[in-house]
Amino acid sequence: MAVPVLMPRQGQSVETCILGQWYKSVGDEVSVGDILFSYETDKASFEEEAKEDGVLLATFFNEGDEVPVLVNVAVIGAKGESVEEFKPGGAPVIGQPAEKASEPAAKVVEFEVDQDVSDKRNRISPLAKKMAEKLGVNILSLKGTGPYGRIIARDVESAEKEVTDTEVSNVVKPVVAPVPPAMIEPGSDFEVRAIPNIRKLIASAMHQSLQNSAQLTHHMSADARQLQRLRKKFKAEFAEGKIKQNITINDLVCFAVIRALEKFPQVNTHYHGDKMKWFNKVHLGLAVDTDRGLMVPALKNADDLSISGLSGQLQQLATQARNGNINPDLLSPEAATFTVSNLGNYGVEMFTPVINLPQTAILGVCAIIPRPKEIEEGVYGFVPMIGLSLTYNHQALDGGEATLFLAEIRNQIENLLV
Repeated sequence: MAVPVLMPRQGQSVETCILGQWYKSVGDEVSVGDILFSYETDKASFEEEAKEDGVLLATFFNEGDEVPVLVNVAVIGAKGESVEEFKPGGAPVIGQPAEKASEPAAKVVEFEVDQDVSDKRNRISPLAKKMAEKLGVNILSLKGTGPYGRIIARDVESAEKEVTDTEVSNVVKPVVAPVPPAMIEPGSDFEVRAIPNIRKLIASAMHQSLQNSAQLTHHMSADARQLQRLRKKFKAEFAEGKIKQNITINDLVCFAVIRALEKFPQVNTHYHGDKMKWFNKVHLGLAVDTDRGLMVPALKNADDLSISGLSGQLQQLATQARNGNINPDLLSPEAATFTVSNLGNYGVEMFTPVINLPQTAILGVCAIIPRPKEIEEGVYGFVPMIGLSLTYNHQALDGGEATLFLAEIRNQIENLLV
């Protein structure tokens, strides 16, 4: 019996996904567990496995298409079975004659929009609706470019940009020549590759962060001898089976950061222009390098955890992010209240992390390097020092507050008790 393959819903806020790559072709035999296709949300990439044995009878979307969640994208069954009943309205059966594709338009969930015009409805994703309300964009003026004419986030962004450009058109400003799209001539010594969608999303987020906030970075070093003592102790206990978690230097730094955030709640905030969200719990974001790009999952209520519990939860989040099965809701910048990005394992001695807006700040953790320090009066020696780079939004925090917070992180690291 033929069964449909749906575009999965990854997280409550996700309404559409970009279909990445088909790993099976129409007519191929598939078994339970075979990877059928990859897909991307605006937060991460995933792979969909076959839930049934059989033959891939039809596919309804091409690579790169934006597909609403819970819509049929393919059919698995026995060779020769009909797939007509599974077709999304208006979608051609890829691999079959085009004349079989004349069906009514697919059903798309419609969201009621409050407006003065009676009986008029707009197809709009929840994310786009939320953005329009925040930016003050009139939904009735928009033309959707999403699936089946649906209004999506990029339509709202384009409309908001047009309004902004109009508002500033009378402001005297220097003339800047527009930068044309890159025209890459063919050559024998290179190849041109399209940028993956997730890379575009990361690039856009970083660019918007730097454009929409006043970011400064303070650098400081902390004596890492206590960190190294604790790491050595936990490593031995893990090897002996006394503890279940192999607690790392990064786990210890995150534990110290959480304690510092409890003392400086003004850093554990989101900045929203004329208002700020002050959180009474620490939801810690951890930057994770994956094959698909940088992801920053949030560990909810991290301040409730022991060092062992924190280590286990952070390891689980990092593994899920690298495997592509992380909950997209945890990847939203709004999910975390503060982020830690550790490049120490790569030997980086100092860097400038970029804030995940609307968060107020982010800590960059650097390598442990022997540096000269006064051990006692008049006596100097080389001491292992860990670099700390705090980037903060100067719109939300003063330089003094940021410096005191960074000094508190240093204090927590140097006097860490777990």
